Amino acid sequence: MSNIITFLTLAFFTLACKPINQQIGNKDIIIFNDQAINFNPDKNSTNLQDTLIKIDNGRIILKKINLPKYSKDVRVSIETTVISAGDPWDKTGSLFLIPQSSEINFLIENNSFVKLFENNTDQDLFPGVIPNENYLPAVEIMRFMTPFGVGYFSNDPKLDKRKPVYIPEWEESVVWDQDITHLVSELEGEVWIGAFIDVWTKEGYELSAKLKFEETKAEIYPKEKTKVIPLVNTCRYTHPQRLYDGFSRNDLEYTFSIPEGYNKAQLYYITTGHGGHSGGDEFVQKENSICINGQEIYKGIPWRNDCASFRRFNPHSGVWTEKRTARIGNLKTGDTKEMEIDEFIASSDYSRSNWCPGSQVVPFVFDIDNLNPESNTITIRIPEAQAEKENELNHWNISAYIVLSAE
Repeated sequence: MSNIITFLTLAFFTLACKPINQQIGNKDIIIFNDQAINFNPDKNSTNLQDTLIKIDNGRIILKKINLPKYSKDVRVSIETTVISAGDPWDKTGSLFLIPQSSEINFLIENNSFVKLFENNTDQDLFPGVIPNENYLPAVEIMRFMTPFGVGYFSNDPKLDKRKPVYIPEWEESVVWDQDITHLVSELEGEVWIGAFIDVWTKEGYELSAKLKFEETKAEIYPKEKTKVIPLVNTCRYTHPQRLYDGFSRNDLEYTFSIPEGYNKAQLYYITTGHGGHSGGDEFVQKENSICINGQEIYKGIPWRNDCASFRRFNPHSGVWTEKRTARIGNLKTGDTKEMEIDEFIASSDYSRSNWCPGSQVVPFVFDIDNLNPESNTITIRIPEAQAEKENELNHWNISAYIVLSAE
């Protein structure tokens, strides 16, 4: 009898001490809802006491949100919607999070972040791009490119005659959806999430964004956590930073360590080239290469040649005609002829350095198998990148981070 009592007692305490694998269910968390992003020094002031703040004269917004902590397996995605509020141009956009372990960031009132940029007269120094003591660069959740005037100009009757015959109507907004489950370890508890658009007009844009959590049926306990290690972010999120033209002179390197207990690593790499008008890094193919500990894991030209497929989002794009020889008529009967035609082509149709007006920029993902616990070096090269020139503004927006997991 005593043995039975002892067994039941041990079983009770074992069950009592084991956390319950509680089901939370699916959740949609609104981050921004039709939030204005613009450049307006008269109306946009920084108030760090608010849960929603604006900096850089309204070009960047940040919000502190409280996210659920799932114990079961969960999939996470982000949905973003952009509408022009009167800005007619295509601009770089980015959604990002501030790593919770970063002691210094641009939300701190004592100017610790600004001190990263003080006394910076060397053109090859870009503080804030890579980690340093107590500072981690922002982790980019999604990069996107605003279209030419979607929404605001979509119902302008003057633009109907600029609409190609294959488009029934201009879209009223552009919506992107991206899986970000690999960032789940950074999306728990209180998190600051920001949105940036490189806008220089008072009209600007309206942006909405929400996180979608989908709890799966997998019974995982304890839930294996991933770990995100920020490496590089050259996006010019706030005023003290500069457009990154450093690749025209030097490679970008950073040496980092990884904690023990992880046996799988993936590198996420987001890259877009900008500036220089028709002969600059936006419209000219430039090779990117990435090395980890001297081993090349990527060498290629990031390029988008499908930009014409986004034409319906770009009502305010500049439009020209190009002469070409076309064959028209019925191919089945052979009743065809060649003739020279003037064909519409829009600025938004042209191929670009890994982006199109109205597109999101999906990360390149690489499996990494040569990491060491003590010291690792990532080297990013764009050897043919051009330097920034007056009124041309050549630069590259690069962000990279590693996601560790234990299989």
